[in-house]
Amino acid sequence: MKKMSVLFLVLVVVSTTVFAGGKGEEPAAPAAATADSAPAMVEQKLIFALQNEPDGLDPGITNNSFASPILLNTFEGLVIYDANNSIVGGSAESWDISDDGLSYTFHLRKNLKWSDGTALTADDFVYSYLRVLDPALGAQYTEMITTYIVGAEEYYAGTADADSVGIKAVDANTLVLTLMKPTAYYIGILGMWVYSPVNEATVTANGDKWTRSADTFISNGPFKMQKIAFGEGYELVKNPNYWNAANVKLEKLNFRFIPDPSTALVALDQGDIDGQWEVPSADLPSLKASSDALQIIPSYGTTYYEVNCSKAPYDNPKVRLALAMALDRTAIIENVLQSTDNPAFSLIAPGYSVDGVAYDEGRSNYGLSATADVEGARAMLAEAGYPGGEGFPTLELSYYTNETVKNIVEAMQQMWQENLGIKVNVSTEEWAVYYENIQALNYDVGAMGWGADYMHPMTFFPLRLSDGVGNNSGWGNSKYDELVKQAQSEIDPLKAMKLMRDAEDVMMAEMPLIPIYFRTYPMMMASYVKGWYITPLKNMYLSGAYIEK
Repeated sequence: MKKMSVLFLVLVVVSTTVFAGGKGEEPAAPAAATADSAPAMVEQKLIFALQNEPDGLDPGITNNSFASPILLNTFEGLVIYDANNSIVGGSAESWDISDDGLSYTFHLRKNLKWSDGTALTADDFVYSYLRVLDPALGAQYTEMITTYIVGAEEYYAGTADADSVGIKAVDANTLVLTLMKPTAYYIGILGMWVYSPVNEATVTANGDKWTRSADTFISNGPFKMQKIAFGEGYELVKNPNYWNAANVKLEKLNFRFIPDPSTALVALDQGDIDGQWEVPSADLPSLKASSDALQIIPSYGTTYYEVNCSKAPYDNPKVRLALAMALDRTAIIENVLQSTDNPAFSLIAPGYSVDGVAYDEGRSNYGLSATADVEGARAMLAEAGYPGGEGFPTLELSYYTNETVKNIVEAMQQMWQENLGIKVNVSTEEWAVYYENIQALNYDVGAMGWGADYMHPMTFFPLRLSDGVGNNSGWGNSKYDELVKQAQSEIDPLKAMKLMRDAEDVMMAEMPLIPIYFRTYPMMMASYVKGWYITPLKNMYLSGAYIEK
């Protein structure tokens, strides 16, 4: 019988924040299903296909979403999201927040252990967070600590010592984090993997190679690494030293790299795998009609294209606006992706609201439209000094190797050439090399996107801060920076939302990126896989998953 899971996202902030998101079967807590709910006669082994290989598996370094399925199931921070998208205890059993909102005291679960059986204490969290603040590490989520914790920015800059940082172990089971200013959404930030602990002994002994061998890959989550085969996949097994191991039902969890989603779909049909991260767009209509494995996951995220604002002619906002106006977003969504995504006119995804007021209520389209505004785009390009595309240099449109992205890029190439009269060359590289070039501003226009790290609009704004680690555009604006900083420290949700909207207006007036669509995620998971869930952040948790045939 056909059964398609269509999951809806609602982000609501009143006195507390409530979310509703995607899941397979919904346990009451991250691993709440009882141990006897998995039939003993069925092999508890899950094989899941990933279409992209992550650039690394050090939770203190990477911000690459391709790593999330592995990191979220091998490591566990102080808190995690449950199946209802609420924050619940992970390694921390409970926590207290001071009346002034500045001090967070976490009480760790008793007898926590690393996957090698050694004790895990509050000192491990102190070590791990200070490690992220070492500039030599090259952490990509440094600002998730420096923006909030007392003394962290100064320590990172080398102007203060570790004693001045608001990260303290009171005893083996008590960790205190002290913030610079009250931040209502900080508890959600702690669900990010950059706040996961790493094992000091293995990092010290093996340096940056500790994540490259299963023998040295020490973690604290529900699964541990058994085999690493670069280019092929990762084999994980149940971690018997996990605090909730009694309720982890899968004995084996394999992540297999199958770059082509069509190939993965064949493997799923043949029973060689149990699920896959991406779905071929051409197959979506038939899968919607017939597959009980198709899952449509609403996502708090945006697909956009980076523009190198430091390079002529892309340093001209009129050029950037012309490029954005010339795209037919509806055609990309309906004809290329054949998806349920929605046209995007900004970086900030909709879905968040305060007291019934939606973040995007009354928001401008910033001169963009769902279909291409060809006349407007040509006029804007002419104003920039390139009438009919005359004199415009060949645009290098870059993307990372991925079949879905390839289809989008080719459609964009055709639209720009036809609608603006410019020449567009398409190039591709594997993700690791591609992202290095993006970070080095060695590109013209490049495929990118952002899935929220936590369920609040502020997750998007650091991407365009002048000194933001994730700002790969070469764009900066002091007024934008100031508004974002004000919003980060504002404890009144409505006032904070107004500041964020003002900052968004400043940013989009200069169009330092080209928004394409607000995301939903089609993925596949066989109907006999139970107990798993995935959040609108595209965080997939498998600690409670099991096979029932």
